[in-house]
Amino acid sequence: MVKALTFKGDKKPKKRKRTTEASGSAADKNNDDDDTRQLKAAKPSAEADADANADDDSWVSADVTADISGPIMFVLPTDPPTALACDAIGKVFTLPIENIIDNNPITAEPHDVRQVWVANRIVGTEHFRFKGHHGKYLSCDKIGLFSATSEAITPLESFSVIPTADTPGTFQIQTLRDTFLSVRASRSSKANAAPEVRGDETEITFDTTLRIRMQARYKPKLKASKEEKAREKISRAELEAAVGRRLEEDEVKRLKRARREGDYHEAVLDLKVKGKHDKYG
Repeated sequence: MVKALTFKGDKKPKKRKRTTEASGSAADKNNDDDDTRQLKAAKPSAEADADANADDDSWVSADVTADISGPIMFVLPTDPPTALACDAIGKVFTLPIENIIDNNPITAEPHDVRQVWVANRIVGTEHFRFKGHHGKYLSCDKIGLFSATSEAITPLESFSVIPTADTPGTFQIQTLRDTFLSVRASRSSKANAAPEVRGDETEITFDTTLRIRMQARYKPKLKASKEEKAREKISRAELEAAVGRRLEEDEVKRLKRARREGDYHEAVLDLKVKGKHDKYG
């Protein structure tokens, strides 16, 4: 499910803390041992990391086609950089990027929802569809004009995303007629007219070569890395609860190492057995 978009400078809503009624007498609370208090206070690390991952609204660059999913921004090869955008009636145009450092495309982030498209593969194909903020799909007609007015997917709304062979981290957007999305100087007589985007270029050139920025939580490598780190993290209280007794510092280190290396359950069992021997030995 795609979450609501947030931009730099937006204030994040504070999450409400749920409170529970205190139970038992003050005397009972005072008699709680240290382990019980630790277990009550501890929040599982994996759960905390999962929440952080779900809330990660930072933007990163897509490196390969397999990365592309969820909210994205097309960073076009203009000077200064612009993004592919559409308005509420489906007009497609280029829009200057404000959230960018030193005009470097790999730092670009959207400041306007019109610059954001939701990318998904079309089921049963290698093609992509791109949905605008207003719920309509990006489309390119037979003469190369882009619009975003369609609510259905036809060949006009289907695109291939091809990595650029000699420029890693960049892509070509190809229509099913084998033409490419390109950007060119405006033919308008107006001063400072925005560059125009077309879909009728037949050759791969600098003007067809763009970057794709995306939300970090949808990038497979980052997602897998965060899940791996979440599995590695575990509190002392959780380890002691698993073994059923207090642990020495070296035992805690041993269990954390075992968790990273994949033999955690065997290590827990060994410490349980050791604890029984120490108790009855």
